[in-house]
Amino acid sequence: MNELPKDAIKCLDKGFVRLVDSMGGDDAIVQSARVSYGKGTSKVSQDRGLIRYLMRHRHTTPFEMVEFKFHCKMPIFVARQWVRHRTANINEYSLRYSEARDEFYYPDPDNIEFQSALNKQGRMGEVDSELKQKVQRYFKEISERSFEIYSELNEAGVARELARAVLPVNLYTEWYWKNDLHNLLHFIGLRSDGHAQYEIRVFSDAMASFVKEVAPFAWEAYQDYVVKGMRFSKIEQNLLERKLPDRVIDDIQEDVAYQLTASLHANKPRSDEDLFPLYKDQGGSDSLDDFNLKWSSGEIDTGNVRELREFKSKIETLRQS
Repeated sequence: MNELPKDAIKCLDKGFVRLVDSMGGDDAIVQSARVSYGKGTSKVSQDRGLIRYLMRHRHTTPFEMVEFKFHCKMPIFVARQWVRHRTANINEYSLRYSEARDEFYYPDPDNIEFQSALNKQGRMGEVDSELKQKVQRYFKEISERSFEIYSELNEAGVARELARAVLPVNLYTEWYWKNDLHNLLHFIGLRSDGHAQYEIRVFSDAMASFVKEVAPFAWEAYQDYVVKGMRFSKIEQNLLERKLPDRVIDDIQEDVAYQLTASLHANKPRSDEDLFPLYKDQGGSDSLDDFNLKWSSGEIDTGNVRELREFKSKIETLRQS
């Protein structure tokens, strides 16, 4: 096996992912969005807020302005799952033009499990050590024997494009993969999920670490709104509207009023006498004494003003008529 390339992340026993090049980052997303929104922002906090707004409202085009080019090495069966994401530009190591290398994937014993009874595509359940050893032995036997046959055909002058057909799908291949950030995040969302096959998850996780470095605000927004976010269907909204008491909505609205006040004050500090009127302008209903008591506790969180106002509006729609 060749040494791991510089700055590459090792994946499985012989694979890797390395970032060859990237174009743009958070700044490119904001720059693209500014064309539509007119005058640009001037602060990093405003850039972050705009990116979060775009992600929250599923405005995907600005994220397509950022591109990543990866050099990846993976087993062929992983590549066949990977290539289902058809939005990338790919150039793969060709076994028609080049000879195959004697590099095969052998699963670690910890990743040898039984077929899941619940998921037709998954695995689960501890396999005894004897069966694990048999699995590993079969992997090694078929890999070594198939490569011997391939080498024999190759030396006899049989066309490489035909001889390659005797090789199993645990043979390692390589490619360059170029993709924009929007589609790359979609890939990561599916392939880093716990339901995805382990052997492709490790590659997706490696790619995700590079995305986090290149576009940290976009990655943060993706985690908050896609990975850890929650959307409700119309049926689910109807249930909430019927079952959620007005008093609960009032409590949430009150919390939002305090957070809005704290956020606006953090962005532009107000005098003490202006804080209570500011709180009332945000829809707060507490008395001055109650406000002063809660405000002095120092336990009020701040957030994105635009996001808090959107949330306040959404919560209001759930109020019983």
